[in-house]
Amino acid sequence: MATIRTNGVETYYERRGSGPAVVFVHGAIVDARQWAPQLDALSDEYTTVAYDVRGHGRTGGSPRNSYSIDLFADDLAALVDGLGLDRPVVCGLSMGGCIAQAYATRYPEALSGLVLADTFTPEVLSRGDWLQRSVALRATVPPVRLLGYERVERAMVWLQERFQRGVSGDYENVRRLRDEGPTMTADEFAKVVRAVASFDEAVVDLRAITVPTLVLYGENETATVRQHAERLGEELPDVRVRVVPEAGHVSNLDAPDFFTDALRAFLAGDVRSNDHPNENEEGQRDETDGEAVEGETATGAGGDE
Repeated sequence: MATIRTNGVETYYERRGSGPAVVFVHGAIVDARQWAPQLDALSDEYTTVAYDVRGHGRTGGSPRNSYSIDLFADDLAALVDGLGLDRPVVCGLSMGGCIAQAYATRYPEALSGLVLADTFTPEVLSRGDWLQRSVALRATVPPVRLLGYERVERAMVWLQERFQRGVSGDYENVRRLRDEGPTMTADEFAKVVRAVASFDEAVVDLRAITVPTLVLYGENETATVRQHAERLGEELPDVRVRVVPEAGHVSNLDAPDFFTDALRAFLAGDVRSNDHPNENEEGQRDETDGEAVEGETATGAGGDE
């Protein structure tokens, strides 16, 4: 089992392949195994790294009384430095996307590209957004202490599906990860959930993130996540937004082939062109308004408005 000391914790990670580096950051209450399809598929051309975020999986908890997205971003920076990765592309989903945004803001010279999947920005866009991200998240802590997060999550998935069918995607994939991985304690669950719920307190200047960025979200995502994807398309200076067909909140597992192909195209196109601007002068992208197109890409011009 590969581990490395990062910011005071022994962090478990998986590293495969060789070439330009891509670091994957998982969502809350799962672990690095969430990225197995992408690690396997992309390791033919890239160094792929996935790790268990503090509090999760084989990294486990730490004695800190509280966590924050900024702390997780600093942990990621220590991992990148410790593994000697040169300006990797950082790919995060849900909570991992929050961590990726914070990392890009705090360490702007330490990445060459950004992928934000099924995630949200710090800004609270509506009352529904506030209820979902702050009130509802924090409200899960007491029942989890009493019943365990597996039972609480299953109830939440059932409730979500009553309001919006398909938002949970293929939940069996997530449940399998939960069942086969290490069990998170209720205390660690509470610290992680509160870190995500307090992301609205983080300082993230989207217009200052100048690296090429790919935003992905499932076709069946919640209205809140779709709104944040639109906001990312409006605010980020160099962005493409793509809808993942027939996918819910964990789009990399719901539609792994589409997700991986979109990621591979982004790495070979936008990121490579940015790193080697004179290599392919013919590959200039058309500027659009950043509106997401299913199965196609749209380049945002937020910095040009």
